[in-house]
Amino acid sequence: MKVGIIGGGAAGLAAAHTLAKLGHTAEVFESAPFLGGQASTFDVGGGRLERGYHHLFMSDTHMVDLIHELGLGHKLQWIESKVGLFHGGRIWKFSTPKDLLTFSPLSIQDRIRLGMVTLYLQKTRNGLKFEGETASEWLRKRVGQKAYEVVWQPLLRGKFGEHYEEISMTWLWGKIYLRVASRGKVWEREKLGYPMGSFGEVFDRLGERVEELGSNVNISTMVSSVVVEDGRAKGLVVKTGESKEESRSYDAVVDTTPSYVFTRLVPPLPDSYSRKLTDVTYLSAVLLILELDRPLSPMYWMNIADRELPFVGVIEQTNLVDRSLYGGKHVVYLTNYPSRENPIYRMEPEELAQEYIGHLGKINPEFDPSWIQAYHHHKVDAAQPIIGVNYSKRIPDLRTPIPGLYLANTTQIYPEDRGTNYSVRLGQEVARAVLEDAGIGT
Repeated sequence: MKVGIIGGGAAGLAAAHTLAKLGHTAEVFESAPFLGGQASTFDVGGGRLERGYHHLFMSDTHMVDLIHELGLGHKLQWIESKVGLFHGGRIWKFSTPKDLLTFSPLSIQDRIRLGMVTLYLQKTRNGLKFEGETASEWLRKRVGQKAYEVVWQPLLRGKFGEHYEEISMTWLWGKIYLRVASRGKVWEREKLGYPMGSFGEVFDRLGERVEELGSNVNISTMVSSVVVEDGRAKGLVVKTGESKEESRSYDAVVDTTPSYVFTRLVPPLPDSYSRKLTDVTYLSAVLLILELDRPLSPMYWMNIADRELPFVGVIEQTNLVDRSLYGGKHVVYLTNYPSRENPIYRMEPEELAQEYIGHLGKINPEFDPSWIQAYHHHKVDAAQPIIGVNYSKRIPDLRTPIPGLYLANTTQIYPEDRGTNYSVRLGQEVARAVLEDAGIGT
């Protein structure tokens, strides 16, 4: 078979790799000048850093297996994570049950209750049992109003903004279940994986492998539409220059773009399927990445449970991996998840830096702006779909109503949350669906 694939991120490249290994031809088209999508990288201190922070959990077996298959397993390291919560003007350790027991903003009864509920969620294997209730409703009942207001409400509000009360409890279960899967035992610290060379190197190598197997990967190449003839997907119209377009024929087409992009590329779809695409709300990731001459905090991952701060997370990359990867610089992400209408999304880099940097003294009272050697501003659109209640009934199928046309994007990763591991799994699944529909065994 010959399959056209729109998007050179984790899902698109994984689909191409799966097809190419089985002797089929895939052609990948990526509009950006680089591969990797949301896991793509840029240069910091002579090393490669993800535009949006990434790591692996020990349960991320699809991505781990792929890294080893590509010959990069020796670069994958597993490191104990340091997790913190910023509340009440100070950083609290939040890595182990012992840390929770010393979290004095909550009464001992509330701490025990919060710990027992967390343990219950960690031990629950089927998170779909929670999908009929929002996280805010479920948590208020189980952990109590005080623990909800101190710990969970600020985090949900920070992550999902005005949509925070819509989020399904299944989504939150997935986040908690993943974290315990990255611990050897419940009382141990979680271990996170990182390929020392970056995720960008992994996806570049995956693109090279696809081409070694006889398929093609094209960057800086825009797809303007999907060709549908006699009710079936037959190809793609590809922009080959500023004003030139070329039609290419395929036996099947796989689209890995966000749903709102997909709807622009295809003819009108039946209402029942189209509604599943248009009803999805996405939030963007806005990141300010600092290069410092010293550490900001002792934590790798710090959730901000203080609404006075304009960012929702502080991820200090060099508290997970050695700063020698970035020319000795200390690297810190300040992150937020706004809608595209939010003022934070619309701020120029200089405005955002001014807004954020003024609050870093609350994280570290010794902080001085002179610590900043450089900063970088990145926006990642469609970074987080809003996952509401009973979402399993609204997931668009991989097989679209147009024969030969398939969709594989982050709205279909459920009940797990978005991430490179599940995008790789999705890419492999959609490749198998293409071959199954063509009557070809895998």
